[in-house]
Amino acid sequence: MEDILKQISELVAEGESEEAVELVEKALDSGIAPLTVLNEGASKGMDIVSEAYSAGEAFLPELVLAGDAMSEIIDIIFSRMDAEAAAESKVGTIVIGQAKGDVHDIGKNICSALLAVNGFEVHDLGIDVPVKDFLEAAKKYNADIVIVSTLLTTSLPYLSDTLQYIKDTGHRDDWYYAVGGGPVTPEFAEKIGADGWSRTAFDCVQMCKKLVSECKPGQNGTILVDTEA
Repeated sequence: MEDILKQISELVAEGESEEAVELVEKALDSGIAPLTVLNEGASKGMDIVSEAYSAGEAFLPELVLAGDAMSEIIDIIFSRMDAEAAAESKVGTIVIGQAKGDVHDIGKNICSALLAVNGFEVHDLGIDVPVKDFLEAAKKYNADIVIVSTLLTTSLPYLSDTLQYIKDTGHRDDWYYAVGGGPVTPEFAEKIGADGWSRTAFDCVQMCKKLVSECKPGQNGTILVDTEA
């Protein structure tokens, strides 16, 4: 069993989606528990590439490929888990998307993959998401956290507009609201009253864990997570 899990981790780290998926299916068919495949196999592959990225030994394309492999594997894992086991493993539910006007999604995709690996149920709305769509998705999926990201300064107003819309519709106490992306500063996050802000995709995972375990929506200021600081 250890050999196949190690192979899965190596394939994920190398971003070999097709081979990794085939091996995951083989592991599951052989009777290895879905969460074991995820935690002892695929997740360790993400750890490998994440550590290499942090050390400057891997770059964004490698991280993206590994994230894509993880996304496919996560879908398979949860499709094989029964409802009770899936519920027990879930940390929280997240709705995430790029703000209106922004079609850049590499960073968001990495965040989505890492959050899913760490036990969150992630509903990725994609790019160029209208303000109202975040609210509708949060209600539809019974979200714990709404995350809006942008890499464009021209889309920054939509981050504050989304939070204002959540307030205006009487849902400020229902969901944590977090923001991120290149031009999004900690000062901006604090100014608009967001619950959370993070520098990187890895920081985003820690921020979300802090939000669901330590805070209440709109009542604890802005949780700022920046491991590069």
